Amino acid sequence: MQISIDDFGTGYSSLAYLTRFPVSALKVDRSFVRDATTDGNAAAIVRAVIDMAHNLGFVVIAEGVETAGQVAFLRSYGCDLAQGYYFGKPMAPEDIAPLLESR
Repeated sequence: MQISIDDFGTGYSSLAYLTRFPVSALKVDRSFVRDATTDGNAAAIVRAVIDMAHNLGFVVIAEGVETAGQVAFLRSYGCDLAQGYYFGKPMAPEDIAPLLESR
């Protein structure tokens, strides 16, 4: 079992959790990812989270990726994984197998 901290940077996510629990991954909140290509402050936060997470040995997952520009930004700073509508919208379980088989 692995632990990921969801929506990192908002709500109840705390830096203390990074040393208190055996965390494997940080999921960067979509509010930062959404604005990373248009807002210097959001971009700085995303870069800092990626750098900090990697220095702690965590995988970084970006949430809410919706544009090619966001993908390029995240790749350029070494984000490990991404999820969001850019890659696909939510689907019914019975539609997943055919999609995977077609790829």
